[in-house]
Amino acid sequence: MLNVARHIGHVGPIIGEHGHGPPLVEERQPVSDTKTLELLFLLHCSNDDHEITHSFEMTTSTNYHDNPFVDPATSFEENARGNSFAVDATLAVGRNASLTLGTDSLIVLDEQFENTNRSTCCGLWPSGTANTRAIPFYNVLWAEIGDSILTIQYASPLSKTVVRPATLSYSFEYQQVELVNKWVYKLLDRSYGESQKKKRVQALVNPHSGKGSAEKWYYRDAEPLFKAAQCAVDVVKTKYMGEAVELAGAVDIDAYDVIACCSGDGLPHEVFNGLGKRVDAKKALSKLAVVNIPCGSGNAMSCNLNGTDSASLATLAIIKGIPTPLDLISITQGETRTLSFLSQSVGIVAESDLATEHLRWMGSIRFEYGFLTRLFGKTVYPCDIAVKVAIEDKPSIKAHYKREKTNFEPASERRGYRHLLDDDASASSGYDDALPPLRYGTVNDKLPEGWELIPHDKMGNFYCGNMAFMAADANFFSTALPNDGYMDLICINGDISRISAVKMMLSVDVHSNKLFDNPDVSYRKVLGYRIIPKDQKDGYISIDGERVPFQPFQAEVHKGLGTVLSKSGHMYESPGPL
Repeated sequence: MLNVARHIGHVGPIIGEHGHGPPLVEERQPVSDTKTLELLFLLHCSNDDHEITHSFEMTTSTNYHDNPFVDPATSFEENARGNSFAVDATLAVGRNASLTLGTDSLIVLDEQFENTNRSTCCGLWPSGTANTRAIPFYNVLWAEIGDSILTIQYASPLSKTVVRPATLSYSFEYQQVELVNKWVYKLLDRSYGESQKKKRVQALVNPHSGKGSAEKWYYRDAEPLFKAAQCAVDVVKTKYMGEAVELAGAVDIDAYDVIACCSGDGLPHEVFNGLGKRVDAKKALSKLAVVNIPCGSGNAMSCNLNGTDSASLATLAIIKGIPTPLDLISITQGETRTLSFLSQSVGIVAESDLATEHLRWMGSIRFEYGFLTRLFGKTVYPCDIAVKVAIEDKPSIKAHYKREKTNFEPASERRGYRHLLDDDASASSGYDDALPPLRYGTVNDKLPEGWELIPHDKMGNFYCGNMAFMAADANFFSTALPNDGYMDLICINGDISRISAVKMMLSVDVHSNKLFDNPDVSYRKVLGYRIIPKDQKDGYISIDGERVPFQPFQAEVHKGLGTVLSKSGHMYESPGPL
């Protein structure tokens, strides 16, 4: 048995809560670890002839069915057959304490907990008894031994939107080093699964994001978690707009695994374009994962990939994130080619956002104000549009989404089109090449064969998305997928009734697919399009939330060209079509 001196506490000072909003889905731990706990209690207490009879469920910050780190064991009972329970999974640390690798949690039994305030011990996770705790593997950041002390770092929840690094420490006899080492290896294997340990991160901090609070939030909410997870982090504070393009264009891609943008969605846009300007653009975009620590007014990227717009919960998701190919869109306008990762819009959405920049003091309500102002005026945005449609009808789009949800092919199979499209001219595909050639040419070229330019004189909203959430509470593109090789295109006429338009606006919420099913909404999966605004001298076009000139532009998608980190490795953190 290991002799122990126990220490339980938080790493560093606990600072006030920070989170931009609640997690998008409140999740529940499976009952499987409850059974583990109950039998552990019985085993642990049998020496003292104590009896434990109660059972319970536990809420945690992870989702059993979607969590890639869950132990694949089918049930605790199967593991326990033949009275062989936890022979390798349990590490005894003294007569009155043990650490057990449960189904999806680290189970800590320690009688010292009875005399310790629960909230300062292992956070907000409830326990079955006063002397037990279950720490989800998803929250385990690191474990190591040194000087006969086992130290476990984990993310402890202070609230539903805030986690902070905390530690458990136990001393042991030096003769047990080999045993403890093997146990630590298993703990880290369970805790990280497919995710890379000790990620090398270049953190780009935009000090102007979050009304000037982004730098403070990074050092308070993100960096302590990175350090506890043994991530190597280099921090760069950006000084001017566009600097991230230069930094990404010059970064040593062999020195980092992740570029973390502590900002809104503007900095990731710059990073993707900086990587895209390199002579080895394909390699850089494939090798470096671009992620977002949400600290801006628009945090759509984090909502889609991290499932939250809380800086600390997003950092935890990044630490445990799995490399995921991401479709990127080439936008040609004039003589310029840029990359888009999020969305492109012309019409009421673009104008409600970009034309209300002077109202940022209103917060997120400025968008609703801008939308309603234009809605009641029945504003239209005349344009001519040509579209290369891939999937036309909504039932087929839902079926496509359902197939992709159960598609677990490796990341290497999710880049590029496995079979060249009939009109696909992009046969070059060297790993060290620059950006792939354009299948459909540029906006200045002749209209591609098979495309037809159709007038839309009463267009109210042209909105093309590559992700589901456009904000924490706006699930516009419920069938969007990270790497299906398609863009999701919404078109809505501007002359629909005001009541229908208001109902449409209210249907864009976190869990609803009512917008998708609305008969006034045209929803298609597309490979490319050209849009030509007309009958307006000036107006608003938004690419990833950034204003571009009010001129014709053309877009086409590149399957899996970029790389991000996600929880599942192949899906967004959105409910999808219901």
